[in-house]
Amino acid sequence: MFFDSLLYGSLLIFIIGSVYKCYTWVSRQITGPALPYSTGQRIAQAIKGILGVIFSGRIFVLVKVLILDVIFQRRILKEDALRWVMHMLIFVGFMLLLFFHAFESWTSSSLFEDYASTGHPYLFLRNLFGVMVFAGVAIAIYRRRILKIPRLRTNSMDRYAIMIVAVIMVTGFFLEGAKIISHSDFQRMVEEYADTDDAQELKALEAFWVKEFGVVSPKVAGPFEMELLTQGRELHEMSCQSCHAVPGWAFIGFNLSKGMRPMAQFLEDTEATYFFWIIHILACFVGLAYLPFSKMFHIITTPLSLMANAVMDKERSHPANILTRQMLELDACTHCGTCSLRCSSSPAFDALGNDCILPSEKLQTIRNLAAGKVLSLSERQALREGVYICTNCDRCTVVCPSGINLRDLWLNVREGLIQTDAMADPLMLSGFSFVRGLNKPNLTPEAYAQPLERARREVAKGWPRAAETGSLVFNGDRDSRAVLPYDTETFRACYTCQNCTTVCPVVAVCDNPEETLGLLPHQIMCSLGLGLTDMACGAGMIWDCVTCYQCQEHCPQLVAVTDILYQLKNIAIKGPRKGTAA
Repeated sequence: MFFDSLLYGSLLIFIIGSVYKCYTWVSRQITGPALPYSTGQRIAQAIKGILGVIFSGRIFVLVKVLILDVIFQRRILKEDALRWVMHMLIFVGFMLLLFFHAFESWTSSSLFEDYASTGHPYLFLRNLFGVMVFAGVAIAIYRRRILKIPRLRTNSMDRYAIMIVAVIMVTGFFLEGAKIISHSDFQRMVEEYADTDDAQELKALEAFWVKEFGVVSPKVAGPFEMELLTQGRELHEMSCQSCHAVPGWAFIGFNLSKGMRPMAQFLEDTEATYFFWIIHILACFVGLAYLPFSKMFHIITTPLSLMANAVMDKERSHPANILTRQMLELDACTHCGTCSLRCSSSPAFDALGNDCILPSEKLQTIRNLAAGKVLSLSERQALREGVYICTNCDRCTVVCPSGINLRDLWLNVREGLIQTDAMADPLMLSGFSFVRGLNKPNLTPEAYAQPLERARREVAKGWPRAAETGSLVFNGDRDSRAVLPYDTETFRACYTCQNCTTVCPVVAVCDNPEETLGLLPHQIMCSLGLGLTDMACGAGMIWDCVTCYQCQEHCPQLVAVTDILYQLKNIAIKGPRKGTAA
């Protein structure tokens, strides 16, 4: 009764935890501009989106992904065959144990009329599934400890998951081995199921079990007469055979029991069978209750992420559903490190040692940020550096075995930091503005312009004339003290053909480019040629540049236009040299 209560309590915690997780998906969002969607609206849009997929042609895409990517884990196989074997062993073995053994009263007993956990072939299959899980865990440890896969990190949650699975499997096998040799367990079964009370017949049955099933009896010991064993076999076939296969089919538990035979009496005296059973059951209950709060919850969230990303895109999906999907994706991360292994920013990690540069580690911090946890200054700085150093090459998204759209996550986190972090102003106006420019259609005009204006005001504080006029455009009536680095001197080759201005997408979207941007790209090159570096630094164009490199690629004189604009931003951020005239 007590353990029934524990089981229902664990199930209740699992259900409550799972419901809470689902609630976080529709109530939170990755840091960024707040969108006007309540939890109720997001739930309604999610239901509408799900129904829209089910009753459309996209249902076939969903089925395809379910078979290839969820069941057969095609994405993992493409990346690493050994890791695929590991995942399949753990996933298939554990799920089969869960449904056909742990939940046997609900599944196996209903599916198979003659089901008995100690019968054949179920005894053999339980050991086979357990060995599959053990082999998968062994490969996981081998990959982390022996192969030492680059940038594969092991955190506390990884250790807890491995420990819980290991305890469940080890105690399960030892429990089976202890039961095989247990005389008290044999006596209990005789009392409950034997069809005879005759002492001689019961002695024959016990002799048969000692000889054929490995029971260690303090009363009966071999060698036995053939007549006694024959009588015992007949009784076994009448009373026990339908429920008890030869324990040799339990190839792991039976071999363990052989090693435990010398300690049989001690195990009986200490009630080891009951002890192993307690530990095994408690580990199962703890694992079940802990599941929604651990990385192992990805056995549910990863399939959902794979299927959601297969049928969703920015063009057709409602923005509220995009937010919900991103929160789901945070829980779908398996912390496998595949994204970090392919990350093109990894040289920066090797140089700086900031874990947040690696995508898989960055996700852990973002999960805390989305949960509303207050990050320390060092954690926030590490995250800020991690999202800004990202090159948006999209390699992480392409290889993610959980199907997480990591690129969109980085965009949202970066935008959130730009909107809320004053320290982000100079970085926001650097070369990273290119990615922000690409993401402009997904932002409101106010959200896009606000940090730009704030950054411009900050930069203007270092330029007296700009602070007075409210503009970063300067007159060329003074000598410049700002000096460009030697590698930007290519502007001297400019002969003002205006190719750079003609192909510039920023110029193209402005109704009145000169008024909006101050100076156009070819005019900035001309200013530098005249020695008016300060005037070039004051042009709005250098801040609005999206670093698409169109100007640089189309320049017939090979002027590094984009690189020059980048350097001008660095000079402007530092401010004029001491003594420069206003």
